[in-house]
Order: sequence, then C-alpha cells, then structure tokens
Amino acid sequence: MIIHQEGKYLGIVSVMDVARPEAIVTLAALKKMGIKRMIMLTGDNQRVADAIAASIGITDPLGSLLPEDKVNAVDRLIREEGNVAMVGDGVNDAPAMAKSTVGIAMGAAGSDVALETADIALMADKLDNLLFAIGLSRKAKQIIKQNLTISLGMVAILVPLTIVGAVTIGPAIVGHEGSTIVVVLNALRLLRYEQAG
Repeated sequence: MIIHQEGKYLGIVSVMDVARPEAIVTLAALKKMGIKRMIMLTGDNQRVADAIAASIGITDPLGSLLPEDKVNAVDRLIREEGNVAMVGDGVNDAPAMAKSTVGIAMGAAGSDVALETADIALMADKLDNLLFAIGLSRKAKQIIKQNLTISLGMVAILVPLTIVGAVTIGPAIVGHEGSTIVVVLNALRLLRYEQAG
C-alpha cells in the first residue's frame, strides 16, 4: 500500500499473511502419518504463497486462485493421486471442499458455507486438531474392519454348524448375540482414543 498525501509520497506499507504458529509442527506430523503431498491453494498472490509455503515446509503452493481454480486444482489432484482432502475455512474454499474426497472445515473461524459443505468440521480453530481427526478416522476404519471380521466370521462358522446339526439353534443364537456384544465393546474403544505422540 502506497501512502500518498497532497501530491507527495510518504511511504509504502506492506502486509502479508503469516502462517499459524502450529503449522510447521502440524505439517511435519502429517508427513510422519504418511500424507504424501501437501499443497496450498490460495487466492493470495503467488509470491506471497511461495513465501508462506517456504516458511512452513509446503513444496507446492498454488497462488492467485479464484474459487473455480481451486476446484480445478482439486479435480486434477484427484486424477493424479486418487484421494484428496481439502482443509479450508472460507466461502472461497467451499466449492473445492465439495469436490474433494474429504472436505475439512476449520470450525471456529470457518464460514457457514464451509461448515455446511465439509464432511468434517473441526470445532476449534486449532490446526493441530487435524492430526486428531485423521488419527481417529484411521482408528475407526481399523475397528470397522475388525468388527466386520468378527461378525461375518461368526456367521460363517455358526450357519454351517447349525445346518449340519453340530450346533442347535439355542447355542447358535447365544454365539451370535455374544459376537454382537464383542463388536459393540470393540467399537466403544473409540471413546478412549487418544492421539499418539
């Protein structure tokens, strides 16, 4: 911004967005979790995007993007990578979040449109909550697989045994219901999930 008064230039004021203090640590932790690429999509000037990206460790900053450019970038990344998560907080991020495999809104600072569009809303404006959300979702996926194995395994064992008469219907029902209790207890472990490290 140029400061000008009565035909005389008084000076220049330059401003720039700065990264959140926890961004460097969070991005490093995401790399450890196996997130392959972290790309910044921003409406800010490309030079500003490059400067912020260099300070926090992002290798692919894409700047000067309109909302439709962000959607196109997400679409291209889906074709290249398969699955793409988009983290955003503004109206300009909402279309790209809708296009992504998983849209994640930063809840406290996020716009209503971003919150409505997102698959996941982080209700605190802390970037490191992203680590918790990813860890919890991975744990939930692991438990779902375990529960499917337990449920289908029990059915695969009990149905043939009941058909050939090796087990009567009463014990088969008890076995099936017992496996249901095991599945529920296994799922309840998610309530005690704590982020490692």
